[in-house]
Amino acid sequence: MDGPTFDRFVSPSEDPFAKERGLFRVLREDGSLLDKSLEPALSDGDLKHLYRTMLLIRALEGRMMLLQRQGRIGFYGVTRGEEGAVVGTAFALRPEDWVFPALRQGGVLLLRGWPLEKYVAHMFGNSLAVEKGRSMPMHFSDRALNHVAWSSSMTTQLPHAVGMAYGAKVKGDKVVAMAYLGDGATSEGDFHHALNFAGVWKVPAVFVCQNNQWAISVPLAKQTVSETIAVKAAAYGMPGVRVDGNDVLACYAAAKEAVDRARGGGGPTLVEALTYRIEGHSSSDDPTRYREPSEVDAWKARDPVERFRRYLEARGLWTREWEEGVRAEHEALVQQAVRKAEAAQSPPLETLVEDVFERPTPQHDEQLAHLRAILRNGTDR
Repeated sequence: MDGPTFDRFVSPSEDPFAKERGLFRVLREDGSLLDKSLEPALSDGDLKHLYRTMLLIRALEGRMMLLQRQGRIGFYGVTRGEEGAVVGTAFALRPEDWVFPALRQGGVLLLRGWPLEKYVAHMFGNSLAVEKGRSMPMHFSDRALNHVAWSSSMTTQLPHAVGMAYGAKVKGDKVVAMAYLGDGATSEGDFHHALNFAGVWKVPAVFVCQNNQWAISVPLAKQTVSETIAVKAAAYGMPGVRVDGNDVLACYAAAKEAVDRARGGGGPTLVEALTYRIEGHSSSDDPTRYREPSEVDAWKARDPVERFRRYLEARGLWTREWEEGVRAEHEALVQQAVRKAEAAQSPPLETLVEDVFERPTPQHDEQLAHLRAILRNGTDR
């Protein structure tokens, strides 16, 4: 069946704020509505939930970066400046839908109800972590929420998402795969393979590119000569939608239409969310070595949290007292989660060989015994 045409995802010519080519917005940068007809049909509770999650991401990540600098966790990738793209797109999903994340989508789990304690336990890699400490920090996953682990060999999550979506189509399951990527991922072969198969098979998938304009130290201009990333969708027979990634409502509206189209049999969509990475690529990166402070300052002025706050205030849904209460609640929850994670034990040694097969093989038992001997004697001799 045919899905929506996305004809409305073209910036009105009268919008003086949309200088970028083909950029769809719902909110101006001052938080006011561009056009009442573009406002998504979200309840007051939904809107406040989106904002609370954006505040939680920011509060949590501030604490995680402090822990990393103190040597208490090993690594972190900050989302600051991209919260609107993360929570806006993910809010279009149903609980049964699947998420194939990249580095900065931990907030998707929080939006979908993942306990904060699981998030923090993952960062410590302790016995409370869902994956028993086996994966790198920021490589979140949980089968209960259909959130699939990603690989630092970037972009491999996209073919995985296509495979899952193709399986759903074959089985007749009305679920959607949402796969996230950064602008740098569009230079990887897996991006092109995945979109090609998705278009050929017309799978129920939505690809969300958080174009934060820097692939570590490589700027977008050195990744592609295309005018946009969204335009690449045309080569694979799917719609390409370009939205203001700092406008949470625009991100939701674009993702919702893409998700509904996919669920209805209309095939995949590529959504480009134009945003900016305010911090370094990760806690291991020094962005001052490759970009100008003035560029960062200009994007700080387009803060997605502040823009959405102004919108909520105009709707009568925000007060300073309410936000102070939310921030205090988040601070207490984060502190509690950190205390619990630091008090937890390391995963038992046996977990190294569990879940590989239904039962560990004799070779696993032999390797585990050898490892125990090394730990006991301090040598493998």
